[in-house]
Amino acid sequence: MRATQSMSITLPAELAEMVKAKVASGEYASESEVIYEGLRNLLDEDATLETWQVEEVRKTLEKVRAHPERLLSLDEVDRRLDARLEALRQVEAER
Repeated sequence: MRATQSMSITLPAELAEMVKAKVASGEYASESEVIYEGLRNLLDEDATLETWQVEEVRKTLEKVRAHPERLLSLDEVDRRLDARLEALRQVEAER
């Protein structure tokens, strides 16, 4: 059996009502289960974010460090985005 610890928490009225509604709907057996599920989802989201940071952001940073000459200035990025946006607007106008 899992060790548990009793806690007292304070929630904004809107969130407290949401927790009560989840229990009243039968989705959850208790308010504690609602909070537990929310925290489990938060842990999963944190793990996903950490994996993304390690697998994607780190790789990109390594590429940037290896080839800084490939970086674009903010002005160039802005220019390219403006050009793409204008092209999309023209396509929409032609429809």
